[in-house]
Amino acid sequence: MRVLSLLVVVLTLACSTTRVTPPHEPYVVVLGIAQDGGYPQAGCRRADCRERFEGRTTGARVASLGIVDPISGQRWIIDATPDFPRQLHELEALAGPPREGAPVLDGVLLTHAHMGHYLGLAHLGREVLGARGVPVFAMPRMRGFLEGNGPWSQLVSLKNIDLRTMEAGTAFALNERISVTPLRVPHRDEFSETVGFVVRGPTRAILWLPDIDKWEKWTTPIESVVAEVDVAYVDATFYSAAELPGRDLREIPHPTVEETMQRFASSPLRSRIRLVHLNQSNPLLRDASLIDTLRGHGFALAVEGEILALGGDGRVPARP
Repeated sequence: MRVLSLLVVVLTLACSTTRVTPPHEPYVVVLGIAQDGGYPQAGCRRADCRERFEGRTTGARVASLGIVDPISGQRWIIDATPDFPRQLHELEALAGPPREGAPVLDGVLLTHAHMGHYLGLAHLGREVLGARGVPVFAMPRMRGFLEGNGPWSQLVSLKNIDLRTMEAGTAFALNERISVTPLRVPHRDEFSETVGFVVRGPTRAILWLPDIDKWEKWTTPIESVVAEVDVAYVDATFYSAAELPGRDLREIPHPTVEETMQRFASSPLRSRIRLVHLNQSNPLLRDASLIDTLRGHGFALAVEGEILALGGDGRVPARP
């Protein structure tokens, strides 16, 4: 019942044209749902891409999640994407400007070193924000990648960012109300490890897992993780294996939406799943009938701007 009420709130937000008033308890907000290249991606010449490049239709930003504690005024972001400027603006539109004397963000949590997940860190450097001491939470290899490669190493040497090392499977507190646990997952780890995050608030928890190779390659059954959270945002890069003709998907493996739906087809846990990190080839980005089919099978697509309360009764009050 608790999960159902959360999803009703999300769908209400997705269909509303009025901005909601954020809850007074900690919450998360989806800041983007697309794969690393966004939607549309560079060089796309399809008609739907042209419509979005020309501003006739809305596209989608790169997958990212904001975490806000309105009690303390703190805010964090999972992954610094190529859409970081707009996503920071959207986060501040909800949470308000940073507290006096506080950094622009109370922290950035990085999943891994693929382009859609860390390039936005560049905006913290002296060419743009000239930030001071923004905590950046990273796994050991990810930390070494930032320290050992420019221009990221300059962010470290100029103290624009303050690197904090995470340990897989070990929870750490963002503050007294919110904790995060990084979960190591198999992915194309050319430059760093890859993690998803379980974010826990006073009464509720969510999973943010935008990238993984295949469910069956993970030694942890995905079902056991979904069972421990209220809502699970999971990798939905491709809808089907036939989506990119001419590309070998073994080079860019992800669980397809079809595979995820089949895996959870008979499980009540499917009502907790929300699909995120969609490549521009994924028809769920533009096919309303396919989205309806998805919902008919008990699944849902993440929506930019949706809010999930991590405390209280889980409801998000609407602005009159």
